Amino acid sequence: MMIIQDVLVASEVFEKQFLCNLSACKGACCWEGDWGAPLEEEERVILEQIYDKVEPYLMEEGKKAIKEQGLSVYYEKPKEYGTPLIDNKACAFLNYTELGIAKCGIEQAYEAGEIDFKKPISCHLYPIRTSKNEETGFEALNYDEWDICSAACDLGKKEQLPVYKFVEEAIERKYGPSFFEEMEEAAKFLNE
Repeated sequence: MMIIQDVLVASEVFEKQFLCNLSACKGACCWEGDWGAPLEEEERVILEQIYDKVEPYLMEEGKKAIKEQGLSVYYEKPKEYGTPLIDNKACAFLNYTELGIAKCGIEQAYEAGEIDFKKPISCHLYPIRTSKNEETGFEALNYDEWDICSAACDLGKKEQLPVYKFVEEAIERKYGPSFFEEMEEAAKFLNE
């Protein structure tokens, strides 16, 4: 474990390798699991503001789930808000490419220049998951190892890409460039 700017970072974030291999998994993290992608409070507000521009990029099943459940759902087990699900499986914001690979409708709207919000930070940071103790303000970054990502782990090992470097853009988006620079220094220290 390392502490960077008052955030506890699990050693696996530096030690494990990861590189999404969408041709192998087809984006299964978007349709597997027990609850939707975690949403920060400000992201719930952003979804309200951008939904009209995101809606054209969603499947009909996703639009229906959002109409019935809302743009966010409170999940009891993780005790947090997340994206709604289609039939308790796939994220309601999910869509598929022509190759059958899951693609985020929010990200598609972003890439089309319709909105300036890329996607929920929990999705952007994956396979890192954040946890926060609201009472103490303590925050931690943990590596979430999931068997559906085994091809990503294999590709990451082949390319020698540590998890923290794979999610560099997301880390900088959430914590700023100086945080990532300190992660780089921590990685050097761990590798000595």
